[in-house]
Amino acid sequence: MKIVIIGGTGLIGSKTADRLRRQGHEVIAAAPNTGVNTITGEGLAEALAGASVVIDLANSPSFEDKAVLDFFETSGRNLMAAEKAAAVKHHIALSIVGVDRLPDSGYMRAKVAQEKIIRESGIPYTIVHSTQFMEFLGGIAQSGTVGDTVHLSPAYVQPIASDDVADNMAAVATAAPINGIVEISGPERVRLNELVARFLKARGDTRRVAADPEARYFGAKLEDGSLVSDNNPRLGRITFEQWFATAARK
Repeated sequence: MKIVIIGGTGLIGSKTADRLRRQGHEVIAAAPNTGVNTITGEGLAEALAGASVVIDLANSPSFEDKAVLDFFETSGRNLMAAEKAAAVKHHIALSIVGVDRLPDSGYMRAKVAQEKIIRESGIPYTIVHSTQFMEFLGGIAQSGTVGDTVHLSPAYVQPIASDDVADNMAAVATAAPINGIVEISGPERVRLNELVARFLKARGDTRRVAADPEARYFGAKLEDGSLVSDNNPRLGRITFEQWFATAARK
């Protein structure tokens, strides 16, 4: 099959592309730096010509509320229109577990808007809801840092390694569309503050992590069930320790 990956040069996109190419598929890694832009429409029709499957991994360059909403709405509408014209048979998008449970977050509201555009497009689809990537732990720690203390919610998370995400995206790409949601999660459920404390200790980082129930995550206050999946998720195989021993040191 010809499979187009929007955002195909990023973390998940490049790993998914590698997996699909090894299976013998023709894969187009589409991104602004390869001449394909879902905001302006540049190169979109040419990239999608003859494609059976499109995987949308595009992400907004800004997390400001209006900018991120504009990005996902504009990109989503342009992409669905181009896919309709190209008779694409399966649209796949990567989204977030708990996206509909955190309306205080502008980013989450924007992802909800993106999913609505997909559902109403008429194109067969699968939306993959993923828990947080282990690769984002450093950024999460930085976002909560004040002085030498990291303030983070003690709510539960179930982080997943990017290799497990890519495995799942490749599997969904070669399966039939379900016109619904697949959830994927890491193998371990742990409190966010405790996980980041483990991460920093393993790196030799001396910052202290404080459990702060009022700490915000993408602008939203978390509850224990906000970011974990209870919907029979497909579980990843890579534990935090296994991930840290390899990917975190690169």
